[in-house]
Amino acid sequence: MNSYLNTFLLFCFLISLWSCKKKDANVMINSIVEIDPQIEKEKILDVINNETKAAFQRDYEGWKDKWIQEDYVTKTYINFADSSMTETLGWDEINAFVKNYIDEHPEPDPLPTLVQEIDVRVYGNGASVDYEQQDEERGLKRESRLMEKKNGEWKIAGMHTTIYGLEGKD
Repeated sequence: MNSYLNTFLLFCFLISLWSCKKKDANVMINSIVEIDPQIEKEKILDVINNETKAAFQRDYEGWKDKWIQEDYVTKTYINFADSSMTETLGWDEINAFVKNYIDEHPEPDPLPTLVQEIDVRVYGNGASVDYEQQDEERGLKRESRLMEKKNGEWKIAGMHTTIYGLEGKD
């Protein structure tokens, strides 16, 4: 019976020791990496607006520079105005889709009103972003972006756009 008690106490001691070390590691990580949410929000907003400018101005290299170029990225458009939907999965597919679109439509589109207000939730090197945007050609758009910080720079890792259209447009 005594050996069971000793084993149990040793087990409890090891668990509490492990918990303390884990807590100390988290405290150390949090004290090394301090995130200013307002600064990160401004950096993310800058990336989103520059990616929009590049896409509408048909600046392929400028657009490409704002994206994570990995297999896990996604880009989805749902357009209620014309009942269409496109989903592109993985960097190769997204890149080919946008490159082909720019080649087929080389003339720039009118630039929508750039985004001023975004809702951002930063999770370490990742962030979730939501906002609305008015586009003269397409109307109201609601967008969500998944952002990832790579080598100190925010990049787009996912994009979901819902287009509601212009009121009264045929």
